This record gives sequence, C-alpha cells and structure tokens, in this order.
Amino acid sequence: MSVAGVGEFGLIDRVTARLSYGSTVLLGPGDDAAVVAAPDARVVATTDVLVEGRHFRRDWSGAHDIGRRAAAANLADVAAMGAEPTALLVALCVPTDVDTGWMEELADGLGAEAAGVGASVVGGDMSASPTLTIAVTALGDLGGRSPVTRAGARPGDLLALAGRTGYAAAGFTVLSRGFRTPRLLVEAYRRPEVPYPAGPQAARLGATAMIDVSDGLLADLGHVAKASGVAVDISRDAFEVPPQMRDAAQALGVDPYAWLLAGGDDHALAATFPPATALPPGWRVIGRVAEGAGVTVDGQPFDGPPGWDHFR
Repeated sequence: MSVAGVGEFGLIDRVTARLSYGSTVLLGPGDDAAVVAAPDARVVATTDVLVEGRHFRRDWSGAHDIGRRAAAANLADVAAMGAEPTALLVALCVPTDVDTGWMEELADGLGAEAAGVGASVVGGDMSASPTLTIAVTALGDLGGRSPVTRAGARPGDLLALAGRTGYAAAGFTVLSRGFRTPRLLVEAYRRPEVPYPAGPQAARLGATAMIDVSDGLLADLGHVAKASGVAVDISRDAFEVPPQMRDAAQALGVDPYAWLLAGGDDHALAATFPPATALPPGWRVIGRVAEGAGVTVDGQPFDGPPGWDHFR
C-alpha cells in the first residue's frame, strides 16, 4: 500500500511502532515534542539533509541502508565533537506513491543505526513532496568533557585518522558506471562503517581538534586548518590501497588516491593530538600540523578537487 493509502497519521503510527527508546528518552513520539535527558546540561546538536537524486538513489540502495546512512551522517558529527549521541529527530518529505513497506524499512534502518550507539529516534515530521527528502537532527551529550572543535590544532600536533576513507567514494563511482561490484566498495557507499567510539575516546586523550570526514579528507582538513590558523600536511604513504580498490581504479581509469584523499561519505574521524600522545588501536598517524595555512600532501598541493561541494 502507498503512503497515500494509509495517510499521514497512519504512516506515523506504522513508523513509530517500529522504534525503541533508550534511557535518555523521557518522552518519545506522540506529543507536541519529545523530552530527552541532558545529563551534562549542555546539548550537542547537528542536522543534515539527504535528497533523493543528490545524496542517494533508491535503485542503488535499499530503504534500510538509506536509513542507516541518513542516521550515520548526523551521529558521526556528534562523535566528532567528542560527544555521545542521545537522540535523533527525523523529518521526511515523501512522494505519495512510495510504498509503506519501504518507509517501514527506512525507519528500521534509522532506528538500528541510532540504537548501535545508544541513541533513539524520538520524533520528527512528515509531509508529501515530489522529491524524497530525509532531514535528520542529532543530539548528543558531552559527559562533562569540553567539546572538541575544529579550531584547536597547534603546530607540532600529530594528525591521526580513525576509520577508513575512499571506500564509499569508490563505491559511488562503481555504481555510477553501472556496476555492482566489488561488493566491498558498493556496500561501503550504501552503509558507512563509522568509528563512533573514537570520538569520545579522542576527547579523553586530549585531542586538540577533530572533524567528521564527510566531504573528503583534504576538504574537511581544510576546515580544520582554516579554523585553527595552521597548515596541515598529509603523508600519502599512510594510506594503503586495498586490492579491490586498486583493481576497480585500474578498470575505471581512476587514481585511487583521489578516492582515499578526496572521497567522502565514509565518515572517518580526523583529529589532531599533542605530539607525545600515545594513540590507541583504531587511530593511525597520517600527517602533521605546522605553521602556515592550507592542506598539502607530502608537502605539495594536491592535484585535483579536494572533496565534495554540494553546489558544484
């Protein structure tokens, strides 16, 4: 049955019936607003929007994966502040011919990604629209720590990465050329593997700056460099090209480092640390912070776009 067949409130009932709620949710969906506990007395808040045809395609990804991806894009931003995610609010603009089963799977994906980090989908809104659009707002708790912003990197700091880059961008290229393999790359595009615990961990280790790598490592580190008033240099040798990516790059005529250094949507976390910091497993050093401005690779400007721009 289409969403037009069940109506707005029937669809809301079907979606909310599939959700579960964590201990921070004091009042869930069903009233004018939700109530979420804020133990730290400060709330980290972020929002992101995914538009069909621009950020996802239903012929490339199932509803469950799209839901997980939409949640991940916001939960990763909370982690990048050094916070623990607590809640998501989701606004959906949906064509009236979309099947209700598809919407239920989307809700399952949103709820599953949130539950994996101890957060809950606590409310939102729905409307009819010719373009399927998913707008998500995420909330988080700092646990008494200071937020880790983009503005604290200092000359001499280590530059480190948790998670992977390039996989989702490679998967996007594979799909855009009409292929469905290598599966490793395609699945990375459909459902990112975000190192959520690494964000609060970095905060506890004394990270001086941190960012979610959503638009490309070079582009996002450019934000850190600008906000901190420093230069950032990346070591190309810190990135290993996996065999599947190497084969796909050769077959498609792409430099794999364009994916690794400028590809987005994996939602790795990049952070800077004082030079004597002993990094735990899951973090690897990929470069250094120096005096100056901008981002370089092995001391040289990168030849190509540094990442994704929504308006280009």
